[in-house]
Amino acid sequence: MTLNKLLIEFYKENGIPENGGIDKDTFEIKIFGIKLKFPNPKFRKDVTHIHDLQHILNDCDTSWKGEAFIAGWEISTGMWKYFPVCTFSFWAMGYSLWLHPKAVFSGFKKGLNDIGIIDLKISKPDLMKMDFNKLVEITAKDKTSDMGFLQWIQFIFWIAISQIIFLFPLVILTIGFGWFLK
Repeated sequence: MTLNKLLIEFYKENGIPENGGIDKDTFEIKIFGIKLKFPNPKFRKDVTHIHDLQHILNDCDTSWKGEAFIAGWEISTGMWKYFPVCTFSFWAMGYSLWLHPKAVFSGFKKGLNDIGIIDLKISKPDLMKMDFNKLVEITAKDKTSDMGFLQWIQFIFWIAISQIIFLFPLVILTIGFGWFLK
């Protein structure tokens, strides 16, 4: 089946707007049980299909457990190279670590043996015409890696970065609140 057809099914099954909501000016996310609305910047719109295809590739739903896996997978495959969109991956990794640490770790571990879809540099129209089995084939690395010492160091480093990005707004609010109370 083509990736376009799979993506359309994925959106329907998960209650996601057509085209992943790229036509909208905002997107919603549930954090700490509260639904928040954020601006939908162009850089996010440009890669939404890639993120959503990663859910399909890794057979992950859109729950926070699924997002935890995908965040770990994205960072492991090198999504950190793509600023500013990597901030979403780091934030999701940082948040998800508190909710589903095993899923973050599993995603990171699997990502060591995969090539990120974003790194394939395939145009959206060409990607959408591609068969799912072809995507599986071209995202698998020839040489596989286990979680050795270097990979553990990388994982711990990226976890630290994700926590800094996740907690930064809370630190700023705490400092501001403390300053206000003085």
